[in-house]
Amino acid sequence: MLPNIREHSVMVGRVAGFVGRRVTRAGRKLSLELIVSGALLHDIAKTPCLETELRHDKLGREICLRHGFDELAEIVAEHVVLKGGVPELCTEKEIVYYADKRVLHDEIVPLEARLAYILNRYDNGDKEIHARIRRNFAQAHAVEEYLFAELDFSPAELGELVRRDLSSLEAAGAW
Repeated sequence: MLPNIREHSVMVGRVAGFVGRRVTRAGRKLSLELIVSGALLHDIAKTPCLETELRHDKLGREICLRHGFDELAEIVAEHVVLKGGVPELCTEKEIVYYADKRVLHDEIVPLEARLAYILNRYDNGDKEIHARIRRNFAQAHAVEEYLFAELDFSPAELGELVRRDLSSLEAAGAW
């Protein structure tokens, strides 16, 4: 895994873990281990797929299955695009999907900033690809709406809260 992809994955892990902890505090039963593991592994196949037509989400799923990580395989498989729309209750998979959409390189950004980057990098002037990317981010906004309906902070506060949380973990020697 290239260093920049590793740094991105670590930040997605921090965001997903933070959101997962806050959702569980709000009363939902989720596996924080599955959330953080899925976030850290979501781009496991990104490096070998660069400069090829291979899809890193599909290859990542295969890698997880090959190693017996069946639950993680589905999270990795759907971190780019969720199958079947947005469920009424977000699970570990949706939290990882959302966290990935909020991290540009290794910085926490609003969905619109990540969307602008993805459009610039991947649509290549193709109107169909552009439309697919926009539909996917409409889904990300729907996940955001479901997630934050359960939380006591706004999407705009996420970056600062994760940074503060990380600072307190570092101060305590826990990170």
